[in-house]
Amino acid sequence: MQHMPEGFTDLFAKRLDASCPIRVKQAQSGDLLVAGRALIAPGNRHLKVKKLPLGNVALLADDVAMNGHCPSVDVLFHSVAVEFGSQAMGVLMTGMGDDGAVGLGEIRAAGGYTVAQSQETCVVFGMPKAAIERGSVMRVAHLQDLPDICRPSAHRIGVTRMRKRSSGQPAPEVTRVTYPT
Repeated sequence: MQHMPEGFTDLFAKRLDASCPIRVKQAQSGDLLVAGRALIAPGNRHLKVKKLPLGNVALLADDVAMNGHCPSVDVLFHSVAVEFGSQAMGVLMTGMGDDGAVGLGEIRAAGGYTVAQSQETCVVFGMPKAAIERGSVMRVAHLQDLPDICRPSAHRIGVTRMRKRSSGQPAPEVTRVTYPT
């Protein structure tokens, strides 16, 4: 989740996609949650998740701002807690304010695993600090340790894997499903 205004998130996602080893795109309602791809919430839209029989998907919502933010980490984490419960994992990284602290607590209360980025590796320690102070965090970790911490959880909750071509590029596949909101 990035607190960015509308119009910037699509360009941000494209820039990350060009420079990251995983695929990155601006989220659309119905995007499948797949390993090896990051979804960036569009500015002025909340990102939520939904478990469906055909796969787990992203949903966009035009709800009011939460904690002064739209998109809001608390909105995303609330949906993660509701949909995935004890299978959920929430990671709160660098940022100003306290967005995400309550939602991370909801993930923890639902039996999920919660992590906050360490003060030493944060640019701005506000959001992780707020979550730690609320008791929402089970583990504090350095930025460079987060991939190893997160990788096992993606497999545990059944995130769909993206297939690779022999060239190493993702193969074409269904990446969105239609879901009435």
